[in-house]
Amino acid sequence: MKAPFCIWSKYYRDGSAEDAVLEFAKDGVEYIELAHEHGAELLERRDDHVETGRTFAAFLATHGLRARQGHLRFPARIASDPAVIDYLVRQIELYAAIGIRCAVLHTESKAEMKMDGEEWLSRNVEALRTLLSRVEHVDITICLENMRSYNESVEILLEIIDRVGSPKLGICLDTGHLNNTHANTHREFILKAGKHLKALHIADNEGERDQHMMPFGRGNVDFEAVVAALREIDYEGMFNYEIPGESGCPNPVRHAKVAYLRAGYAYLMR
Repeated sequence: MKAPFCIWSKYYRDGSAEDAVLEFAKDGVEYIELAHEHGAELLERRDDHVETGRTFAAFLATHGLRARQGHLRFPARIASDPAVIDYLVRQIELYAAIGIRCAVLHTESKAEMKMDGEEWLSRNVEALRTLLSRVEHVDITICLENMRSYNESVEILLEIIDRVGSPKLGICLDTGHLNNTHANTHREFILKAGKHLKALHIADNEGERDQHMMPFGRGNVDFEAVVAALREIDYEGMFNYEIPGESGCPNPVRHAKVAYLRAGYAYLMR
């Protein structure tokens, strides 16, 4: 199994995307997931978003980092607002220029659309078909994330992928979201997702709310079971920590937590 150590870029949340890169370089981190906030920041810099992406990729390389996973706009009302599709096309082109190969997306929620069932599902499927048709020219996979109160289960995500019918649509498992919904066990989710599982948001919680904590604290996600299931499907994406719940502290403490994360990662991958 290839699952490189990776951290969500907004973990170093004070300053620009480049400021975060400089902090990760101190930790010796090689891979990051570009947060949607940093993606928005880069998009706003100039009209030529592709050149912005290439410039940022060069900056990453100078400091020994790469971004292979990125989070797209959140929230993203893809089924209700055509302007959101336009925005996402530009953001995906930016991400491709950076070198990102998996872009995480939330479909539009049932609450946002004020509908449920077949109508909600059909509208999201049609929006995804439209989006994918406009980014055929870039080498990137859009990964749908499991969410609390909608897209709860792997079965829903697989149905969306089947209906859309594109090989450029995959799944991102958020371990914390699944721990809150109990729609599947982590093992069941991973084994059913199989080859469609392209990205991870590794986070822990106590099972009641989305606390975004790192593993081996007071949360109750069984990460050894998660890794065992990932090995069974020969997962090859990033082992990406999305842990904003750990970032509310001074940078020296954040750096110490990265060392702790590395120790936990080494234990899980032993």
